[in-house]
Order: sequence, then C-alpha cells, then structure tokens
Amino acid sequence: MKGKNFNPILFLASLGAGGIAVMPFAFLQYVYYKGAGLVTMSGVGHGTISASQELLFYSLEAVMVVFTIIHLILTVVFTKRLIKWVGTKEYHSLINDPLKNAGILAAFLSYTMTMNVVIGPIRYFVPWVSSNLQNMMLPAFLGWLVIYILLLRMVIKLLRISFTHDFDVSKISFGWLLYPFSIGMVAVVGAGIAAIGNNTTLSNAAAFLTLIMASMGLFLLIVKMISIFKSHFAAKGLPEKQFMPSFLIVVPNITLYAITFFRLGHYLEKHLGYHLDYFFYFVILGSVAFQVWYLIFGLALLWDYFKRDFFRKEYYPSMWGFVCPVVAFAVLGAFAHKIYPNMVFYWTMIVSMAVAVVLFLFLLRRHLGCEKGVKRIDCI
Repeated sequence: MKGKNFNPILFLASLGAGGIAVMPFAFLQYVYYKGAGLVTMSGVGHGTISASQELLFYSLEAVMVVFTIIHLILTVVFTKRLIKWVGTKEYHSLINDPLKNAGILAAFLSYTMTMNVVIGPIRYFVPWVSSNLQNMMLPAFLGWLVIYILLLRMVIKLLRISFTHDFDVSKISFGWLLYPFSIGMVAVVGAGIAAIGNNTTLSNAAAFLTLIMASMGLFLLIVKMISIFKSHFAAKGLPEKQFMPSFLIVVPNITLYAITFFRLGHYLEKHLGYHLDYFFYFVILGSVAFQVWYLIFGLALLWDYFKRDFFRKEYYPSMWGFVCPVVAFAVLGAFAHKIYPNMVFYWTMIVSMAVAVVLFLFLLRRHLGCEKGVKRIDCI
C-alpha cells in the first residue's frame, strides 16, 4: 500500500470518513433544524432541549469532529503517497488498463468530499466560516472549478483509453461505476454552490457547469450499468472477492444524482422563482425506493461472501467500498425525512450511522494492521 504498490482505491477510506462526518450534519439539518439556512452548533438549541436530545446531539457532534479529523489526516497521508506514486511504472500500467484505471478516480472523490466537509461539519462548529459563507462562495467556486477541470480531463483520458485499447469486456466489474460516482460527487458540490450562493451570476455559472457534469455522469451510469449487468449475466458465478464490495456502489451513485437535482431545484426556486415541491418528492423518494430494493438484491448476492470471507483475517483496499453505500443511504434518508417525515426514515438513519461508524473502525483496524505488518492479517 506504500511506494510503488500504492493503490488509489485507498482514497475510499478518506471518502468514507468524510461521508460519516457529513451524516450527522445531514441528520440535524433535515430532521431537527427548523430555522433558515444551514444548521450551526449554536442553532440546534443546546440548553433548551430534553436530556435525551442533548445526548443524541452531543453524540452526533462527536462523530462529526472525530471523522472530520480522520478524513483530513487520511487525505493528507494518501495524497503524499499518490504524489510519490504518480509517474511510476505501476501508475502508467494502471492508467492504461481499462479494467482497472477507474481506481484513480477515488482520489477525486475524496478531494471533493473535503469541500462537503467544509460546508457541513466544519462550518457547523466554526462561527467565522458560517458568518462568512457567502464571502467564501467565489473561492469555493474557483476551487471546485479546478477539481472539475482536472476530473473532466482525467475521465475523458480514461474513456479514450477504453475506446482505443483492447480488453476483455466480460471481465468488467461494478468498479467501473467509479466514473459516474466521481462525476456525481463533483456535480453535487456544484449544485450546492448554485443553491446556496446569493450571487446570481455565480450561481448560474455553477448550475450550468453542474448540468454538463451531471448529464455526462448519468449517461455513463446508465451505459456502464447495462454493460456490467450484461457481463455478469454472461459470466459463470460471482467474481473474485476483491470485486465483491463494488456491487453496492450503485447506491452512492443514486444518492449523489438525487441530491444534485434536489439542490438544482432549490437553485431554480431561489433564483428563478420556480415551485418544485412535487419534483423534490419524486426525485428523493423515488431514489430512496430504488435504493431499498437494490440493497436487498445486493445483500442477497453478498450473503455468502459475508458469511465466508468478510470476517476472516484479511484485508484488501476495495473493502472500503462497503462504507460508501451505508453512508449514502443514511444521507439520502435525511433528505427523504425532510420531504416525508416518518419514524421509518428516522430509525433507518440512526441504524445506518451506527453501522457506518462500526464498519469504518473495523476496516481501519485492519488497514493499520497491514501498515504495521501484523502477520495474523492477510493483506492482499
């Protein structure tokens, strides 16, 4: 995992930590907060709420703090390793392999998630960031634009390689969905800038650029899902265990595109005066409905894998792919609760957050064991 053997899929670990940090923020924002704008620590009512709510809120805030720190540390550590790895023979070998090169896009996912962490958990705790949010819109837009251009360039490069290099299409996996996944993460941040910003010119630019990225991502999501399902139907049995976590990557893809269009809807309401209540209902609840049956299907496929392999003393970077679907399901559940409040969504979010935290710590322990060379862990 270090030096020339670095695997960019490890950025899914820092992505997962950032997602877990955002989960409690989404929960507080869409389940409890009734004020205008985005929730802050001073706006949740500490000192005026029941003891049970105080305990819940402090627990959620602790999760935000701990996993924001973990996200930032892992992002820095993996970035240092990525810089040393780029340009090596192993890097060029990965980039030129259409079956594996989507892994490089995990880094873009992590970097874009950092922007969500700033807008969410960090702004929640730091009054200066909250009070100067509109002043930060232009720097945020410019930083997002840099990631936007670099990601677009990389995706086009990888697609060109896929079209010009021979490879066995029958061996493609759900890992290919890192293409629309990374594009969706960039799109969701752009849509957030468009919806939050008060400057109409800036919001219009962010919204249009987001539409370009979102349309590309949705196209790739549909095309790649059809190709992947066709490949799996033609294959004999399930793929190797290193590819199993990717089965559930459909779930965070759906979450990102649902939230993107939810935020674009708020941009249309704020800057163009549209009224889109029914649009929000079908986009969010329809996406949650899709995720429910897909999770049931995915977990049914993975049942034997969990019983036989997952809890064995082994570790491979793709296992971090299990954190993202749990986080994504919880976050979209918060949006669903805002539109259609009920206890099912409430407890689904609570359970999902707990599962995500336990799963992350379980994998982090395995990861650190491999870093230290613990012999009882089989590091693949």
